[in-house]
Amino acid sequence: MSRVQRSPLRPKTTCPRSALRGWSSGRRNTPPEQGDCSLPEIPTLSTRSFRLGIAGPVGTGKSSLIASICRAMSGELSIGVITNDIYTDEDARFLKSAGVLPGERIRAVETGACPHTAIRDDVTTNLLAVEDLESDFAPLDLVMVESGGDNLTATFSPALVDAQIFVLDVAGGGDVARKGGPGIARADLLVINKIDLAPHVDVDVDLMLSDAFDAREGGPVLALSRKVPATVAELAEWVRSMVVQHRAGTHTPQDPGPMAPHFHADEDGGYVHTHDDPSGAAGTHRH
Repeated sequence: MSRVQRSPLRPKTTCPRSALRGWSSGRRNTPPEQGDCSLPEIPTLSTRSFRLGIAGPVGTGKSSLIASICRAMSGELSIGVITNDIYTDEDARFLKSAGVLPGERIRAVETGACPHTAIRDDVTTNLLAVEDLESDFAPLDLVMVESGGDNLTATFSPALVDAQIFVLDVAGGGDVARKGGPGIARADLLVINKIDLAPHVDVDVDLMLSDAFDAREGGPVLALSRKVPATVAELAEWVRSMVVQHRAGTHTPQDPGPMAPHFHADEDGGYVHTHDDPSGAAGTHRH
């Protein structure tokens, strides 16, 4: 049921985690020797962590996806996490209580405003948090930045992350993927989460995946459930391939483009502001 496009740059390896760990984090300048495993000789060109953004609407399972990655990969990669919430540190506390990483490697940013502002328009607070984490626990292989829950237009600035995952879930409705939007269409990977719930909400996962592929013009899509180990393994393999490409200098972060015009209403009717497009256009929306 999971459908991830395979990257031709992904190396095949049978390395034990202990052998791979030192090489992937930069503590070892050469790949493990043949007696350890079989690993292609890829030069390490990047000296900082691979920064991965996780975005999506409220309740789609962004934090649980991060927890799954940490559980699957913390034995082979050195990982840190930055969470974003508007007024709380709820997501950071969830991850700490789950014990997926040492608590000091999980830090919270309270944005105090629109979630997308802190990941797209002014990334200063998040960027400083990432750099502090990288400095305190150098060398880190992977830093994940979780956006606060937002709508289908949310995208990360390439000044903050190297790649991004956008998360939907079947409980949000089987038609969500076909609605498109910058987050769905332009993220490096789209995840359809909680597929184990599909029978309970009358969602056809295969149809939802087909809609997602169409919306992304064939871009990679993964059907995921934390209760289905094979899907978590595919997610981990995608992350692993991206880390390897980043360290080899073969991955170039893509700018997903400006925020699309959208509307948020509050009890007072909201207010209007714009996200400027470098081309000169502006997307106006209300908060």
